[in-house]
Parts: sequence; structure tokens; C-alpha cells
Amino acid sequence: MNNSWNKFIYKIGSPIYDKFFNSGIFLNARKQIFQSITFDNKQKILFVGVGTGADLELVNYSGLDITAIDYSPDMLGKAITKFEGSTIKFLEMDAQNMDFENESFDYVVASLILSVVPDANKCFQEITRVLKYEGKIIIFDKFAPKNKKLSLIKVLLRPIIEILGTDIGRSFEELIPKKNRSIKVEEDIPIMMNGMYRKIVISKIH
Repeated sequence: MNNSWNKFIYKIGSPIYDKFFNSGIFLNARKQIFQSITFDNKQKILFVGVGTGADLELVNYSGLDITAIDYSPDMLGKAITKFEGSTIKFLEMDAQNMDFENESFDYVVASLILSVVPDANKCFQEITRVLKYEGKIIIFDKFAPKNKKLSLIKVLLRPIIEILGTDIGRSFEELIPKKNRSIKVEEDIPIMMNGMYRKIVISKIH
């Protein structure tokens, strides 16, 4: 996977993305994630890899300070159209190399992004960098099982699925440097497909 290929894949996929990833079990999973999260208008919130704005549809965004970025202009265009007239700031930006200052946001929402960027470690480092201390990262994504090897089927399918712009074998545990004591995992629960997709809440502490 690389940025150019991903941009091409999401150009093709943008017209039908919501039919697959904003309906059915994916929509139910997103609802589970956001029903327990309350944002307020004193917080600065970043949606990384906002795509077509599927997560934003589940947030009472009126009065909130929200910035939403995506690398794909086609996906971002869908989101901009949905939320025309809102105060949400939409920016075309690479999640692996964000233009924001350190500690800019109280919340960073990262749905289905760490499994699709070419360099998940760099993306996670950037998410952590722009998060304020005492802030939280909300992740919804697919990861390899904890402390288990990938099944033979997934090993065989992984390079094929990568061509479609996503990785089914990334380990979340490998994204967090073992010596990084400023990151604390507060919640890590299975959300769908027998735990392949997880909800992970992380806080940044001093």
C-alpha cells in the first residue's frame, strides 16, 4: 500500500463506501462507540481519516469545534456535501504527516484509518503528537488478534486484500512503543466480527 494507490482506491470506492461501511453491522458498531462519548463545546476534536463523514453523522456536532481530515479528495468531498453549512472544518491532509501543532486537540477519533495507511506506526505517532495531555484517542479498527498468530487463511489473503487498500494483519500492540509511558489504554473491547474489529480508548498522560 502507498498513498497514491490508496487515493486511487478511494476514488473508485467513494460512491459506494456508505453502502458497505455506513450501514448494517458497521453502522451498529459506530453507534456502540459513540453512544458513550460526550463531547462539549470547550473541546477541540479531530476526526482523522473522516472519509465520507460516517462518524460525524452520529455526533451532535452543533456548536462543537471539529476538524476533519482525509487524504482522499473524493471521500472528503462526500463528507463536505453531507455537512454543508456546518461549522466543521474539512481539510485534505495526510494522517501520517499532519500540519497541526503539538497538543492541539482534546479528542482524536480514528475510525478505520490505522489499517489502511501505508505506515500505521507513523500515523499513530502523529495522532499522539497532536493530542493534548489528558486528551483521549477513540479508535475503531480491525487488528490482528492479541498474542496470537494470524490464521493460515488470513496469511494467504493478506497480500491480496492489501491490494484493495487495507491490511488485515496489523497488530495494535505493536503500534505502542513499550517505553512510552505517556500512553494509557483505558478500554479495549471487541466490537464486531468476533473481535477482529475493536473499540480502543487511549489517554495521554504526563
